Amino acid sequence: MLLKKRRLSTDIVVFQVISMLIVTFVTLLCLVPFIMVISASFSDEASIYKYGYRLLPRVFSLEAYKTIFQAPQNILNAYKISIMLTVFGTLLGLFLTSMAAYVLQKKEFRYRNHISFIFYFTSIFGGGMVPFYLLMTRYLQLKDTFWAMFIPPLITAWNIVLLRNFFKTVPGSIAESAKIDGASEFIIFLRLYLPISKPGLATVGLFLGLSYWNNWWLAMIFIENKELYPLQYVLYNMMNSFKFAEVIAKEAGIPMPRMPQQSFKMAMAVVTTGPIILFYPYLQKYMIKGLTIGSIKG
Repeated sequence: MLLKKRRLSTDIVVFQVISMLIVTFVTLLCLVPFIMVISASFSDEASIYKYGYRLLPRVFSLEAYKTIFQAPQNILNAYKISIMLTVFGTLLGLFLTSMAAYVLQKKEFRYRNHISFIFYFTSIFGGGMVPFYLLMTRYLQLKDTFWAMFIPPLITAWNIVLLRNFFKTVPGSIAESAKIDGASEFIIFLRLYLPISKPGLATVGLFLGLSYWNNWWLAMIFIENKELYPLQYVLYNMMNSFKFAEVIAKEAGIPMPRMPQQSFKMAMAVVTTGPIILFYPYLQKYMIKGLTIGSIKG
């Protein structure tokens, strides 16, 4: 009997060691693309064309970053716009989304299923670009304003459904006991539901933050004032300017030094994803639980 227990414990240890080695190997494989992006951003453009992408730069160069920050005031202003959009948009969007989700999961609300269907319907069918543009410019008068980039991503049907399903996992006895003590619906929502719904809130908050940080097409459509350009759109314009200049120079027969396009793309990825990716490790433990519960329950 003792021999069987020892053999069983040995098998468990061997299995755990093998599992850890496999997970470590897969993790390192997942890190390889990120390392190559960072390496390429610090590589000389000619070495990329000659040797391809490598884990370590063959010829070290800061030319791509010098190109990005050749007008540091524009980049810093774009960072400010993107940070304002991301921070305030995520906070307000999370508050509005959670309020809508709280109401739609209440069994006492008679029309919750009808309104949920309306939200769900808009996630499948939309009016299209032209009605959206006319609504934003002609009726709401938001063209060339900060609000043109701030308002559209605030609430999405997917986030409401996800958070509503998460709120359904909260025991109803909590709200009933609070009502007996005289708490209003808003107090129950604010002091009871929100504190115990951190996984769902973190998940939706990450989705909102990424949608604001990575959004550039709203600026392309509605913004003409360069002082309101977000970071993604500034770098997008810089890349297009390089391509346009190369095409014009080639057609005119004007010799032009090769611009750091490949390394510039990688540097763009580092500059744009670096700040936002730092928040992911803090939200990861909540995000996995929030996605699991929100997608299965309800």
